[in-house]
Amino acid sequence: MWRLDLDNIREEIDKLDKQLAKILEARLTLVSKVAVYKKERGISVKDAKREEMVINRVISQLENEEFIPAVKNIMHNIIDVACEMEEGVLKKQNQYTLKIACFGPPGSFTHQALEDYFAGQDYKRYYYNLSEEVIAAVSSGELDYGVLPIENSSTGGITEVYDLLRHYECSIVGERCIKIEQNLLACPGATLNTVIKVYSHPQGFAQSKGFFRDHPHMEQIPYFSTSKSAETVAEKKDITLAAVGGKKAAELYGLKVLAENINYNCNNFTRFVIIGKEQEIIIGADKITLVLAVKHEAGSLYKVLGYFNHGGLNLMNLESRPMDGKSWEYFFHIDLMGNLADPAVRDALEDIQLNCTFFKILGNYRADCQKE
Repeated sequence: MWRLDLDNIREEIDKLDKQLAKILEARLTLVSKVAVYKKERGISVKDAKREEMVINRVISQLENEEFIPAVKNIMHNIIDVACEMEEGVLKKQNQYTLKIACFGPPGSFTHQALEDYFAGQDYKRYYYNLSEEVIAAVSSGELDYGVLPIENSSTGGITEVYDLLRHYECSIVGERCIKIEQNLLACPGATLNTVIKVYSHPQGFAQSKGFFRDHPHMEQIPYFSTSKSAETVAEKKDITLAAVGGKKAAELYGLKVLAENINYNCNNFTRFVIIGKEQEIIIGADKITLVLAVKHEAGSLYKVLGYFNHGGLNLMNLESRPMDGKSWEYFFHIDLMGNLADPAVRDALEDIQLNCTFFKILGNYRADCQKE
């Protein structure tokens, strides 16, 4: 006589739950779009006629009428959660004043990226001199978002930020690309001949190495940020000092531009990431950032990269970072195109995770910086 096998039944339920999770995630993504649509047109969140129509349509698809009461109850709960989510989105957009951490003082390129990304929203800025201070403030929930430089088109990735994102519990929710034009800034009365010491973030020096090769008498002094460098030079009022920075910083701190566009690459952009404490459902998200590690054995990285290829995932960037305490072993930070609500993307990433010793999705967001 045939008997029920509880383990087999639970295995089938687990398979269906996996499909259900993807369907629910896709539905909630669409709910976020509905919230934006209603906000733009002033439509109320609750719509009783629409809710009744949705429930009746679902019930009509059932073959077993005994399940109708249970499915009705489930759909009511789903719709209630969706409405609550829509109201949360509207409340956040309309009433709440965001608290945003900015790397560097006013006048920095990060400051510019922040203003571009959050244009039209109500927010208050908080300035920090260290990248870790920004990430810690967001990870702890003290502030809502943070803005940090992570990569430059001329000098590559900013390794400290990659390491911090891996260590802290936070998520990338957006990005902004800003064209960088570095200038030599100094106090009124200074000239190229009077300047003997120059302050800048190391990235500013790296982007302007040709200029300093032509002016070997200028000592390069690494500092917190280009904007902090400009602020310090302005405070000291010393014609022997200068800073590498943007024209916005010059205007803000009353400095003059001794030399314009000293960066050697005229097509010089910096990519800034916007981080939040939690991963967010972003409408139109098409870029994923993750970090992984593989076994320290021949062919392990090649095998994992093969899953990206088989899954049709387009890699945009790959940065390696050494593991603490393990010689010649690395974490790999990867940017790829895709949306986590796409079942094909989720399946491919699950296969990749199974072949990794470490795997963490850092965010799914809308791309602003495209690489050819």
